[in-house]
Amino acid sequence: MANHILVGFGFGPIQSGLFVAEAFKSGNFSRIVIAEVDQSLVDAVRDHNGTYYVNVAGADGIVTEQIDGIEIYNPNVESDRAKLIDALAEATEIVTSLPSVKFYDMGENSVAKLISAGLKNTRANGTIIYTAENNNHAAEILSQIVNPTDSNVQFLNTVIGKMSQVATDEQIIKQKKLKTIVPGLNRAFLVEQFNRILVTRTTLTNFQPGIECFLEKDDLLPFEEAKLYGHNAIHALLAFLGLQKGYETMDQLADDQELMTIARNAFINESGGALLQKYAKLDDELFTEKGYKAYAEDLLTRMTCPHLTDSVGRAARDPQRKLGFNDRIFGTIRLALEYGIEPVNMAKGARAGLVTLLSDNDSTPTDLQLPLDSMDPPLLNKLLDWLWQGQQDEYSKKIVKLIHKKS
Repeated sequence: MANHILVGFGFGPIQSGLFVAEAFKSGNFSRIVIAEVDQSLVDAVRDHNGTYYVNVAGADGIVTEQIDGIEIYNPNVESDRAKLIDALAEATEIVTSLPSVKFYDMGENSVAKLISAGLKNTRANGTIIYTAENNNHAAEILSQIVNPTDSNVQFLNTVIGKMSQVATDEQIIKQKKLKTIVPGLNRAFLVEQFNRILVTRTTLTNFQPGIECFLEKDDLLPFEEAKLYGHNAIHALLAFLGLQKGYETMDQLADDQELMTIARNAFINESGGALLQKYAKLDDELFTEKGYKAYAEDLLTRMTCPHLTDSVGRAARDPQRKLGFNDRIFGTIRLALEYGIEPVNMAKGARAGLVTLLSDNDSTPTDLQLPLDSMDPPLLNKLLDWLWQGQQDEYSKKIVKLIHKKS
């Protein structure tokens, strides 16, 4: 019975190709409502009667899915904002799919303010709020800002290992025969065929989520770390190394045996070796040698899928963030060192990442804009000190030595 109502914030590929798509296919939702500040996108979908298209890349090719009957409103337009707040008062499921948790309370018509206004007059028997931002504590952050008074509301973290993009290159759209979001709009959603999404277990009384395909876990942190220090880390490593070798798309890396061997060893032996020690007592298939190896091999295949057409440049973007003190690259290196593993392969990715960072003169201070190959340990340490904002720990000196190695 279609008795659920979904309200989603942000209309990007994860919202459109995962949450809305799964809600639509479930048949459990009477309304699907989207909040989006891009007025041109709002107008385009409205002009197409609430129908849009998403391209799904699988092992055998790309298929196009048609999603019908969505409502889309711009929260910065007064009449639209009123409709959003009314929909939020009825929503059983809310999804935030934004670039960062920083957007939760940004602006006069912030996401948090709108959710709070809707929940104050809730007519739903229960509401769950999926936070799809790439932050291990997104649900807690949003919950603290919204501070709902209704006890029948639950904020859920998510682990979304689904790769996606918005294709805007006309050549790629034509070459891959992608269907644009709506006719006449030079943008296409392209997502991989994957919906094994992990979410916090719902504990609301007498509440059954309308999206039924997600996998609930009591504690998401181990799986969030597997994504950050496994999936995200190796994806960035591949991109950084691929960029240095002059590759343009991620699928081109699949035929580079040397590069893929580095990635595989980093994934299974270094990331996996540490995570399996850390979570050996969890009694979950993922944190076994067989389970983690299968996880790694599956992701290496998906990362280099020829139908996803992911560019190396896009995968390597924002190196300053990805090379943060405890982010995907150096966080994985630190984790490996903590469990007695020398992460020589991850260090190669870190070195390539630093080269990528230094290739953009606008992103680094003038006194650090030197070829990495000419750096001695003191200069490398200075670069890392700037990059990590002065943070240091017992592994910092070891990391400098690992990266400084030429091999």
